[in-house]
Amino acid sequence: MSSPLSSDHYSDLRKIDPTQGPILGDGSPNDGDRIEIGPTQLAFSEWSEAGLVLPNLVAMREFRWQRLTQHIVGRGYGGLLVFDPLNIRYATDSTNMQLWNTHNPFRAVLVCADGYMVIWDYKNSPFLSTFNPLVKEQRSGADLFYFDRGDKVDVAADVFSNEVRVLIEEHGGNNKRLAVDKIMLHGLRALEAQGFEICDGEEVTEKSRSIKGPDEILAMRCASHACETAVQKMENYARSSIPTQPTSEDDVWSVLHAENIKRGGEWIETRLLASGPRTNPWFQECGPRIIQNNEIVSFDTDLVGSYGICVDISRSWWVGDQTPPADMVAAMQHGHEHIMQNMDMLKPGVNIQDLSRNSHTLKPEYQKGKYGCLMHGVGLCDEWPLVAYPDKMVEGAFDYELEAGMVLCVEALVSPEGGNFSIKLEDQVLVTEGGYENLTTYPFDERLMGMV
Repeated sequence: MSSPLSSDHYSDLRKIDPTQGPILGDGSPNDGDRIEIGPTQLAFSEWSEAGLVLPNLVAMREFRWQRLTQHIVGRGYGGLLVFDPLNIRYATDSTNMQLWNTHNPFRAVLVCADGYMVIWDYKNSPFLSTFNPLVKEQRSGADLFYFDRGDKVDVAADVFSNEVRVLIEEHGGNNKRLAVDKIMLHGLRALEAQGFEICDGEEVTEKSRSIKGPDEILAMRCASHACETAVQKMENYARSSIPTQPTSEDDVWSVLHAENIKRGGEWIETRLLASGPRTNPWFQECGPRIIQNNEIVSFDTDLVGSYGICVDISRSWWVGDQTPPADMVAAMQHGHEHIMQNMDMLKPGVNIQDLSRNSHTLKPEYQKGKYGCLMHGVGLCDEWPLVAYPDKMVEGAFDYELEAGMVLCVEALVSPEGGNFSIKLEDQVLVTEGGYENLTTYPFDERLMGMV
């Protein structure tokens, strides 16, 4: 019975957004009790105000499923078996305890050559993928790790591998060439005992994921807007709090986590925020250090946001009322030049190795501390391809051409050898038919750029 103080109807109370009808703008059900996770009212309202077009999730899932199936058939495989939770997300758009799943692999998905798709999920939650009609069956039993199966993991692996064999007989033309990604040892042995020739599943999924479809690009635009809005909240907090009260690196970093979750984001992959001298060497994780007034703060979002899309951008800020040191300004300007010149090389048809060969050269004092790559792909996380610096390039490892629909993060770490700061910059860039589009709009710190 409704409260006499409320005029809301139960049908409206169940909706994610009572102002909308039964279907939200992205094609998902407007039902607060639904299984499928997704953006919040806050995210939808901000995207509407920004004039963003929402993705059609049904079309996005269809595109991904077709990509996987085409790559399976194109390589002459009977199917693709994946355990990586992000490959499972790509194939089914379903989630289940994603971080726990990364070190306790209990989920698996088999995509057969005819497109028939089966998921093995946690035994108490087979319903988590039923919203997607492309998933034809929900099963359990892919948990082939010792904590869960003890000394009988081999028995569970035999049962699981037999199920895979039967499915491939029915939907893969009995083709025993099976692509597999991150499988546990007993699972691998059991599949080989069933007569399967195990092929490289990571190569299939990375190549499939490398080209983003139209709705994936729309989803990434939305996720980028949500991430940048959260970063702005973090910057506002840092600039107001650090000069006036004890504020730790963790205090600042927690704002990004909270604002990401508020918009339907999911998690952050790293803890890459550091301040002052802790920025050099880079890759120190954020912690309890109290950030001092008139210090640098550098960070890398590595954020899995709305729709499960990764937004991987980096910025460095000078926080305080004084002017930043001249060597820090020079490093910032050099880093900005680095990513902008490298970004200008992006267009379809460019060989990835030529990006390495023709890249902007960092000054000698920054060479030792430079980042691990010039660029890398991004989608549901950091993805293929990796563009190495010239001195780290392995001939033939990435001998492919850029294609429209790829998204690359263009990196710069300007970290003077023996210095007490590092500049970290990174933009997320879409390769288009005519060249590229920088999806990142977040401004660079004007004081570090020497503009004020």
